[in-house]
Amino acid sequence: MYDVFGVSQAGFVNNLNDGLAWGIFPLFFLSRGLDVDRIAILAAAYPLTWGLLQVATGWTSDILGRKLLIVTGMVLQGLMISVIALDSSFAGWLVAVSLLGVGTAMVYPTLLAAVGDAVHPAERGTALGVYRFWRDAGAMAGALAAGALSDLFGFTTAIQAVAALTVASGAISALTLRREVAK
Repeated sequence: MYDVFGVSQAGFVNNLNDGLAWGIFPLFFLSRGLDVDRIAILAAAYPLTWGLLQVATGWTSDILGRKLLIVTGMVLQGLMISVIALDSSFAGWLVAVSLLGVGTAMVYPTLLAAVGDAVHPAERGTALGVYRFWRDAGAMAGALAAGALSDLFGFTTAIQAVAALTVASGAISALTLRREVAK
């Protein structure tokens, strides 16, 4: 029970980060004076890093265990989101969005595997459907919440709020996911 909750909340927040990255980051970078070409590079670096590395991180979670990659990946994402809000250079942002992609790669395939680990095989289809509902709802919630917070308090506050939520999600994962022995 705890594992499915821990995985679902992490999936929700992980995709909430995507809503922030794809909806707010380009506007934030534009407000900081970047031209469209550089914004495009930053926008591409995040999913490129994530997409390339997730094959390796999924396999790594089979060896090192799910909890380690989920908790570490969520905390790394939160820290890099915070760095994006604090930095003011293209180079710093490029490193941060790339490391955000590393954190997402650590989490994304591992969460799916963790759902499979947590439930009986006869219940996996249903459990994955419930997990994916919450995970996918996170993208919409992230875009809407980050947009509303940005309108009310500015980009930096919205970004830092999501960063704090992401680190908190890592802490919740640490408390709710069972510790497994590496294989």
